[in-house]
Parts: sequence; C-alpha cells; structure tokens
Amino acid sequence: MNVATTNAPFKEIDADLLVLFARPETSLADTFPGIEQAEADATESDTPVLFYADGQRLALVGIKDDEAETLRAAAAKGASTAQKLKAASVALALPDAGPEQTAALVEGFILGGYQFLDYKTGDNQPTSVETLTLHGSGIDEAVEAARIRAESACFARDLVNTSPHDKTPVLLAERAKKMATEVGLECEVWNKARVEKERMGGLLAVNRGSQDPPAFIILEHKPEHPVNERPIVLVGKAVVFDTGGLSLKPTKNSMDKMKADMGGGAAVLGAMRAVAALDLPLHVVALVPATDNRPGEKAYVPGDVVTMRSGLTVEVLNTDAEGRMILADALDVAKEHSPELTVSVATLTGAAVVALGTRVAAVLTSEDDDSLSRLDAFTAAGDRTGEWIAPLPMRAHYAEQLKSDTADIKNVGGREAGTITAAKFLEHFTRDDGEAAYPWVHLDIAGTAFLQGTTQPYRPSGGTGFGVRLLMDVLEHRVME
Repeated sequence: MNVATTNAPFKEIDADLLVLFARPETSLADTFPGIEQAEADATESDTPVLFYADGQRLALVGIKDDEAETLRAAAAKGASTAQKLKAASVALALPDAGPEQTAALVEGFILGGYQFLDYKTGDNQPTSVETLTLHGSGIDEAVEAARIRAESACFARDLVNTSPHDKTPVLLAERAKKMATEVGLECEVWNKARVEKERMGGLLAVNRGSQDPPAFIILEHKPEHPVNERPIVLVGKAVVFDTGGLSLKPTKNSMDKMKADMGGGAAVLGAMRAVAALDLPLHVVALVPATDNRPGEKAYVPGDVVTMRSGLTVEVLNTDAEGRMILADALDVAKEHSPELTVSVATLTGAAVVALGTRVAAVLTSEDDDSLSRLDAFTAAGDRTGEWIAPLPMRAHYAEQLKSDTADIKNVGGREAGTITAAKFLEHFTRDDGEAAYPWVHLDIAGTAFLQGTTQPYRPSGGTGFGVRLLMDVLEHRVME
C-alpha cells in the first residue's frame, strides 16, 4: 500500500473516501474547516456515518479519546468501510494529530484492512485500498515507520495463514530467504545434514515422523555502528503443522488450526523484516527452528529419551509437547552469540489460552535482580502496541514438576501451571553449569496468534501477527536507551 501525508485543507484532499475521526456530538464545521456540517453526528457505533459534502464522500467515525488503541480500532472501521465502498484511495483525518496518533491510525487501517486472498478463485475479488493519505504535518517519519510495522505484521499473518503444504520447513526457509534479500538481512539455513552435525536432538526427534526434512533459519541484522555491543537474539517456534505426533490431538478446535503453530516463528520473521526495513541501529539475530510434528513410522514416542544439543537428556512423556523440544536446541545455539538478551516467542501451551484467553499473551523470565525491569519493559511495550501481555511467576519450585527418574528432565510437568512449567523447561537451556548464560524473556502467544471464527478490533479471523509490533516496540526503545 502506498502511504503518503498531506497538510492540504480538508476540502481539497483528493481521495475516493475521506475518513474523519471525531468525538460524539462534534461539529464538523468547527473541527474540519471547509467541510460543511452534515445532519448526522459522530457516533461510537460499529458503522461509521456516511454522507457527501460538496461532492466529497465522507465517513465519520466516532472516538471516545485519542489513545493509540482507540485510534487503531477506529481506523480499522474506516478500512472496513473503504472495502465495502470499493474505494481505491482513502484519506484519514484527525484534528491536531501528532506522530503517535497518526502512527496508530496507519497501523489500525492497514491491519484492519488485511485480507488473505492467496487461495481465493474467480473474478469477484475484493477491492483493496491502493493509496492511504494521512492529514497532518511533521508526521512523515512516524507514518512510514507505522506502515513498515503494520505490513511486517501482515507478512507474519500471511505465513500463518498459508496452507501447510505450501510452508514445509524448506519452503518456509525459502520465504525467509526471499524476504531477507528484499530488506537486506543476512540469511543462513541449516539443512538436515547440518542439523545432525549440530546434534540438535530436540529438532531431530520432533522431525522423525515427518516426510519433510527440518530447517533451521538464521537471520542477522548487523548495521555498521549498532548501539548494542552484544546482539539481541529472537527465537521463534516454527512447527509448520502439529498433529501432536503419536500423542495425537483431537481435530475439532485443536488440530484444525495447527497450521498456526508456527506463529512464534512468523512473529520473529516479521519483526526481523521490520528491523531491516527501518534499518534500526541495533544488532539483532533471529533463530527459527522449523519442522512439522506427525505420527509417521519413525515418530518419536512417549518414553523416548532424547539427548539435546546442550547435552541434557529429556524423557519424552508427551509428543505433543514438541515446541519446547525444538526451542531448547535454538536456545542453546543462542549461547554462541553471547546475547545481551534472548527472547523466545511460541504458541507453546494450551494452558496459556485457559489462563489468559485470546487477547492477552503470557510473558515469563528467569528470576534474578533484573527480572522485574525486563517484565516491565515488555508489559509497557504491550500496552503501547495493544499487544497485551501478562507476567507469570517463575518460582524455583515449579522446576520440581519436571524431575525425571530416567533422564535429566522430562518434557511435561503435569496439569498444574502448564505455561510456567513449559517455560521452566526452556530455562534449563538458557544456562551453563546452572548459571544463566544470558538474560531471557519468553512470550507464550498460544491464545493470541490465531483467531478461529471470531475477530477483534483490527484483527480478522486467522493469523493475527501478534508479537511483531510488540517486539519492534521493545527493540525501538532499546535504541533510545
């Protein structure tokens, strides 16, 4: 989508549709000089008020305040209206909007207007907005950054929504390579032979039942003068389809949406796209282990003991707890980069959905002197972006649930505190000789990465791209430190 800015008088803005944002009972004549007052007032209803003024087609969207989340939702209504009217060009106008408010409008409009049409056939394709114009001055940089963030979230949505047969690990790696070339990222992909050489026992175990080989995707953004001496490492789970393996999932409301089990990997790839497109002065590395999890002839089984890349042994009691197995190997690879921070992102546990629903993700971190500051940084980013997260405790006693009589640890900790025990499992692989190898934050986005049959403001059914803008906010604030 082409996005531009203008400070021309409202009446002179040339667009198929001009979307005005105003509080209830606002006078158009006073708020938008040059626009004649219409009979209808602004409302907070889901349906914007439509009318013509001197030949201009207008949509009036009511807002209760000018907070970023309010504006994203309002702009999404404008996008929906534009699609219904088949408008190819749209302008958005909010009186006295600053960079932050304008950026929220751009994000809400692009995210709210998202359509996944790759598998739609026939001539009756929906019309997409080609040009978006924002009214205001001094907002160009904020508008461009918002466009990149939103389109990168849409890139992640596309990956999630893609049919599983079109995103095998190898095909996903090819998509990552293509994206990396487009935005200027370094990209390396480890094939199965390299994964075997690296002794990535967790990734190989999960992949044993598959007919498609695994892939380990590495992306790097390293500008000439980064503000960080040591990189930030993003680790994303990419189980491109999860049957549960031999611990087979039920189909309804479970396996039927498991093409989304690579939502963490998609979020990391989307964030890296935005990092490079914005050319952040920050050294960032992404690690994305990719495989599917199927009950093939050689599939790993409950009772198997797997030796991980770190050398730890894991007793497998549930093959559907596969995401942590592949992330564990990636977290071990992260040690080689000596990161200042590692962030893992994954659709990891159904327990996160039970605890927090589909609007809020879980955030967890190792407990140390800096754990509260890390949690505060991420929850603040969630509040700013509308990608809300809630912290869960990581007390030492939760690790007791992972003790195994057979191996060093087991891969499940029972019904209680499932999201926490999954994170405690991962924590083992962020350590060397019992000491933290690096600071680490974990995001469990199982409930927020995919919506099935429901929608939320600026989040249509399907992949949501949750995590892209959250990670970008954290990284952009790191640059400003």
